[in-house]
Amino acid sequence: MAEEQIKIKQIKSTIGSKPKTRATMRALGLRRIGHENVLPNRPEIKGMIARVSHLVTVEKVAEV
Repeated sequence: MAEEQIKIKQIKSTIGSKPKTRATMRALGLRRIGHENVLPNRPEIKGMIARVSHLVTVEKVAEV
């Protein structure tokens, strides 16, 4: 069985945010508003999302 996936979408700008927040967004693969990335649903990814939850939306990807 494949690992569960989540889709993360950037909805707000990182302008004016702290460097650690910007680095977390880059580590998630997000560069600009509207950019999306699909990542595995693992604890380390969830922790990164928790740090930038005010800048992103998260939804589960339907398994094929």
